[in-house]
Amino acid sequence: MSQTKRTGGQLIVDALEDQGAERVFCVPGESYLAVLDALYDASIPVTLCRQEGGAAMMAEAWGKMTGKPGICMVTRGPGATNASAGVHVAQQDSTPMILFVGQIARDMRERDAFQEVNYRQMFGSIAKWVAEIDQPDRIPEMISRAYHVATSGRPGPVVLALPEDMLIELAEAQSVPAMRPIETHPSQHQMEEFRELLEGAERPFFILGGSRWSEETCDTFRAFAEKNSLPVGASFRRQMLFDNGHACYAGDVGIGINPKLKARIENSDLVVLLGDILSEMPSQSYSMLNIPVPAQKVVHIHPGAEELGRMYLPTLGINASPAGFCEVLSKLDLKQQSGWKAQVEEAHADYLAWSGARPKVAGDLQMAEVMEWIENNLDDTTIFANGAGNYATWVHRFHRFRKYNTQLAPTCGSMGYGLPAAVAAKLKFPERDVVCFAGDGCLQMTIQELATAAQEEANIMVVVVDNGIYGTIRMHQEREYPGRISATTLQNPNFADVAKAYGYHSSTVKTADEFGPAFEAAKASGKPALLHLHLDPEAITPIRSLTEIREASMAAS
Repeated sequence: MSQTKRTGGQLIVDALEDQGAERVFCVPGESYLAVLDALYDASIPVTLCRQEGGAAMMAEAWGKMTGKPGICMVTRGPGATNASAGVHVAQQDSTPMILFVGQIARDMRERDAFQEVNYRQMFGSIAKWVAEIDQPDRIPEMISRAYHVATSGRPGPVVLALPEDMLIELAEAQSVPAMRPIETHPSQHQMEEFRELLEGAERPFFILGGSRWSEETCDTFRAFAEKNSLPVGASFRRQMLFDNGHACYAGDVGIGINPKLKARIENSDLVVLLGDILSEMPSQSYSMLNIPVPAQKVVHIHPGAEELGRMYLPTLGINASPAGFCEVLSKLDLKQQSGWKAQVEEAHADYLAWSGARPKVAGDLQMAEVMEWIENNLDDTTIFANGAGNYATWVHRFHRFRKYNTQLAPTCGSMGYGLPAAVAAKLKFPERDVVCFAGDGCLQMTIQELATAAQEEANIMVVVVDNGIYGTIRMHQEREYPGRISATTLQNPNFADVAKAYGYHSSTVKTADEFGPAFEAAKASGKPALLHLHLDPEAITPIRSLTEIREASMAAS
């Protein structure tokens, strides 16, 4: 049967439609005009972003929420280098994503052509696969492979470069059906060994993390933990994987960990790590489990076989996705140990005391009271997005995530992530409230994406916690070089005025009493909104002020 010849640009878009792509995030460029033209008639919505880093972070957030590759398109050279920030998030956070980069014409290679970059070299260490599509008839094949690579094993980003002359070349190409997710399952022998290890443990502890989860998988695991009275923690910025209000929940294993939770894991005789790799942040700089041989027995379940034994020698390693493992786990008949129930009750009580604390900090604005209002007034389906900075502690410690797909936060600690992630979340779930928490420094990394939200009529709520400094760096500065302030003071705009210029509803909040009414008014406005919170820079953490950190450092020196 003869096929109609199509341009490379049309083949790109047709292949994305065949794979079920739901949205494209982009910043346009002349290097891939043929793709933009093909998108004109396509069924795929296009979100026009303001900077490639923001576009890539939106695509990454889409991948986090859906488990399918988020799609980003940028131009060559500067466009690609800007987008690399989002590619790095996808790599560290194990998120499926495909970045399409416009490229110079094939006959101009190796001449230092305008904006020429070797993308295999540039992205080689942060992408799972980097390729350049030289022949238009191979486009469906290459995009199908990109989908499989991005989602298989430990998910991650794929980068495909598109020479501009290839995109206008005509070719016949065979369409490829949509990818079907490939789940890996544990063997019967492995599950029997797992059961023996768990039944023989007096102080077991489960840590959930990584990607390739779903609401159904989370529910299945929660039922298993509940049935057997097992304590469960969530890895860094993965709190949404287990209902924080559930009696088995023990807290998040991340930055600023509850000391009682840290001690509980260190004293455990069996740590079950499901879906995560327990890297620097959750492992407390690799101190909780010895490398390469942990003091505790460790069962490591991970969809990427290459991750098993890479850092920690597991007592039992199981190459299985969370979905594949939990499907088998639900059928496991387990004999409870008599002490498990009491340990679970104690662990959850410790978590409730830790997250329920309402510490008073310096200044007029009490963030603990702001969080109290949020906990009492926002729906459990509200999505929280944030980037990096000390301000994020207020969300991670004091907000109790109850449902899957309510958290978007970079485990790689990338500033600027919260705003683009919130835009993506609102586009995916328009019926749900989406709150972006951002520090003043964090927001300004991607502040131009306020325009993207406005243009898309994505009515997000941006909560800017402004203390006039790069707070995390200042905290470390005072700890390591007390009193020697260097390059951490910010001269900020009036963020409420900036948001108003973008057409937002905005207001300024200087006390916790003002927050609730301001939030309600913003929500009722029918617009995207921004609340500008003024926080005293002394309130650098919930438990220690900048002065206390400085004085302690000086006393120790």
